[in-house]
Amino acid sequence: MSAEYTQEFVDVDGARLGVQHYPEPDGVTDAPVVVIWPAMGVRARYYRPFAAALRDAGLAVVVVDLRGTGESTPAPARTCRYGYAELAADIGAVLDALKPRLDGRTRVLLGHSLGGQVAVLHQALHDAERVDGLALVAVGIPWWRRYPGLRGWGVLPYTQGIAAVARLLGVWPGWGFGGRQARGVIRDWAHTARTGRFPVLDGVDTEAAVGRIRTPVLAISVDDDQYTPHETLDHLCGKLTAAPLTRHRYSVAEAGAPLDHFTWVRAAAPLAARVAAFAAGLPRR
Repeated sequence: MSAEYTQEFVDVDGARLGVQHYPEPDGVTDAPVVVIWPAMGVRARYYRPFAAALRDAGLAVVVVDLRGTGESTPAPARTCRYGYAELAADIGAVLDALKPRLDGRTRVLLGHSLGGQVAVLHQALHDAERVDGLALVAVGIPWWRRYPGLRGWGVLPYTQGIAAVARLLGVWPGWGFGGRQARGVIRDWAHTARTGRFPVLDGVDTEAAVGRIRTPVLAISVDDDQYTPHETLDHLCGKLTAAPLTRHRYSVAEAGAPLDHFTWVRAAAPLAARVAAFAAGLPRR
């Protein structure tokens, strides 16, 4: 395991976002920087094995706790009103805070699951020029119609049931899925599962905005992913009509270990090498 991270914080709109800085890779000057945005309810520290693999591949690494998770505040409660719009804006706030470290260096946003969705929305709705590449790992639009076989008929009531509980209680308590979440996050996530489309955010047609993204994208789905199987990432990639897109399926054979929506993090050396190659191929600043 590579050296541990340094914990810092970024304040934004009454929230405090936990930001973990890993040491620079050994023997590399001005390495590309990968900024990781986690899955729903997953703490940033869970990505330590992946951060180590990325550092070994010659990349600098920062991991951010999503608002309301891990070291980030506020803790989800009935008083919380934030959803996808705020999570996407948080990315811009963190990039602003990281500017001294990022200046002159290649920058890659890497999102896992929910973190990937909000990274896409940041590129669609905010200053996309701050980012050189977008890497999506185990991400998808969990549209019930894109699940293979009969699975979708279970996904639809499951996701909408979670949304109904969040509306009723004013917060999702995290019963068996996703950790405790603000109802706005669950509302927006359930919308994608029901419709296959991003919700309108602050009056903006996000579907059209996503179609205008020109940031190069590396899109990686994972074998045996119980939440975002290959087909759900294919659906998301279909929205990225203006972006240069590299699509890859990360297989058990390539990883040399069992995989699912979460365990790929512990078998990520080949995947880290792909991210490093993607970063190396991006235009230099």
